[in-house]
Amino acid sequence: MKTFKLISMQISDDDGLTDIELEDGLIINKEDDESSWLMEAFVEHKYIPYFDDACSSDKEIIAQVVITKRENDPASFATKVCSVKKLKDHASVLLKGKLKKTKNDYPEQLLEHLLEKGLSGTELLTEFKEKIISRPKLVLPKKG
Repeated sequence: MKTFKLISMQISDDDGLTDIELEDGLIINKEDDESSWLMEAFVEHKYIPYFDDACSSDKEIIAQVVITKRENDPASFATKVCSVKKLKDHASVLLKGKLKKTKNDYPEQLLEHLLEKGLSGTELLTEFKEKIISRPKLVLPKKG
């Protein structure tokens, strides 16, 4: 097993990506035959109803997480909530899942975002190089 620090988490649903504010967290690659991972996220109490509902309904949650360093690409996991425990100042949410094999489309989304801002030429290149390292969260308009 290998354990890593959970840096950030977003939940993907029909409305897009929702940021889950983490107090702390870790993720464990169980390195088992099922290629399963465990995540423990320490979150604010306001997230308890969402995770309780997902747990009781056995709903699959797509979690996009950044592991170890903020500048790392997000990894997408298909997860289910195993437990939700209310603690004094926060809640512990335990999720089990599998890494989804998806291509990283962050660079494409970033470029689209910068083009929509009207950047071009040297300005576009400079901004792209900076943001591909800092990895700000992007809010893109829905297509459809």
